Amino acid sequence: MPRDERFQPRDASVSPRFADVATFMRCQRHEISEDIDIGLIGVPFDLGTNYRVGARHGPAGVREASRLIRRIHPTSGIKPFDICNVADLGDAPVNPLDLDASIRMIEDHFAALHGAGIVPIAVGGDHTIPIPILRAIAKDRPVGVFHVDAHADTLDEMFGTKVNHATFMRRATEEGLIDPKRVVQIGLRGSRFGEDDIQYGQDAGYTLITMDDYEDMGRAKAIEIIGATLGDGPIYISLDIDGLDPAHAIGTGVPEIGGLLPRDMQVMLRSLRGQELIGADISEVAPALDPSGLTCVTAANLMFEMLCVIADSVAAHRKGARDASSADAGSAPARSPARPPRS
Repeated sequence: MPRDERFQPRDASVSPRFADVATFMRCQRHEISEDIDIGLIGVPFDLGTNYRVGARHGPAGVREASRLIRRIHPTSGIKPFDICNVADLGDAPVNPLDLDASIRMIEDHFAALHGAGIVPIAVGGDHTIPIPILRAIAKDRPVGVFHVDAHADTLDEMFGTKVNHATFMRRATEEGLIDPKRVVQIGLRGSRFGEDDIQYGQDAGYTLITMDDYEDMGRAKAIEIIGATLGDGPIYISLDIDGLDPAHAIGTGVPEIGGLLPRDMQVMLRSLRGQELIGADISEVAPALDPSGLTCVTAANLMFEMLCVIADSVAAHRKGARDASSADAGSAPARSPARPPRS
């Protein structure tokens, strides 16, 4: 697919990175369109959190910090803006006074993206947001999940509510949105509400890697387990920023000491290259809780890591679809689809 200039980010060597209105990675701002392969979307919602608030400002903070991001991945050499049409699609609509209405609005918005064939990378917002996203993009078949978090998010309820940032994995499993045998949860640590905090995932068949486990096995072994567990098939990435050590990401609602290093997170995300990646989120970034801005900078860089492996996945599946179409048509030239087929 030839590079489409409508979707090229501003060139930092021509337009200073500190200039103009912030967008994710200085991408062009567009409305939902079938011309877009990957949509960068804010979800400014934090009605589902039970401790420190402020994640509704996460999308704005990460947009500002992502001015730092350039065009080419330094290790893989992936050029996401050359191989895919990437756009900032603005923010999903929310009602700041109504959780249930917000969940419906977010789901409807991501259903519209999915209907247009757009692979979403969302920035929250608290960690309630994966449930409406998965309802929109995984309703036709269960997906594998790579879940980075200090907490398992498998409580049945909190303060009498069933949909909040501590329950999304349980709800997604109950609703058949995820395949529990293809779930990896990594970064789990910290004190617990009760003895059964992580029991639900264990019983359901998740692969759990606590920080104690991670420290014992090391990064290479963890990556081996991640790859073997996720296997083939569609994968969704959900990264709660509190999965990282708060020394690097203090701007979050429920910080837990002793977490993952940003470098480890970068390498684990890079290990997903070649997989069928159907969407991602980074959640729980609360800029006001980190005056240094480091949490937003870290989130922006991890968003770029996600973008690179997802763009590579989209481009590869597009090529596979084109090759299959060419084979079916014999010697007749096949027209390349705008993006890989969606379920």
